[in-house]
Amino acid sequence: MADRPGDHWDRKVANGLAFLRRRLSGDYEVDEFGFDSELTDAVFHPLLRLLYRDWFRTEVSGVEHVPVDGPALVVGNHSGTVALDALILSAALHDKHPAHRYLRLLGADLVFRMPVVSEIARKTGGTVACNPDAERLLGGGDLVGVFPEGFKGIGKLYADRYKLQRFGRGGFVSAALRTGTPIVPVAIVGGEEIYPMLADIKPLARLLKLPYFPVTPTFPWLGPLGMVPLPSKWLIEFCPPIPTAHLTDSADDPLVVFNLADQVRETIQQTLHTLLERRPDPFGP
Repeated sequence: MADRPGDHWDRKVANGLAFLRRRLSGDYEVDEFGFDSELTDAVFHPLLRLLYRDWFRTEVSGVEHVPVDGPALVVGNHSGTVALDALILSAALHDKHPAHRYLRLLGADLVFRMPVVSEIARKTGGTVACNPDAERLLGGGDLVGVFPEGFKGIGKLYADRYKLQRFGRGGFVSAALRTGTPIVPVAIVGGEEIYPMLADIKPLARLLKLPYFPVTPTFPWLGPLGMVPLPSKWLIEFCPPIPTAHLTDSADDPLVVFNLADQVRETIQQTLHTLLERRPDPFGP
């Protein structure tokens, strides 16, 4: 039988009230890292969906390269002055993947020292970017997301857009090798244009104990309005996985780690060039 007028909204209201009742009574589960899948599905992903689907008009390709089950380390480029790319990647992957898998993001220490932000990061599945946590998640069969450029990536000037920065010491490679986990490179185009960083006021950044203090076309000139991201066109492409199961005995070999990190970096850089050719207009349809 077809729903009567109003049945759809009745169900929405009933589901919303049931959700609030569970939250208020504490009748919900979080894992050992603080990940709350129900809150992520009900609150955070719908908000991010508006951004990646409607505001950034994101196109996702290559999602078939992300395993349907079992662990994988998803390694991406970082950009954008504010690390929206990590959040957009996690929501888009969850929506587009046939198994609707969650991406457990590894974040910098600063993220987990900030009030409110640290709680949101934990609730949505994030944890500190350290090898022990990464290996525990991978050992448990999770998808783990890492951005090896760190603040060097998101804090670079617009003049250096889509030029990958150093990948550090390759700690993410060691975690993958120790667990025999495949590495899935992912290239993200679009993040560089949301807050084009024209300058970095280093004295002010040091005063505020921040990695950088950005000057963009809209910030700080427009105050809070300067935090509204520009509606750039986003392309996300997952590349074929790089197997590591045959290299588990080389997790402490600096040469193997460096070479594999360099392979991942080069794969992402070349994919970025290809995507940029597909997207000549940063603000096109």
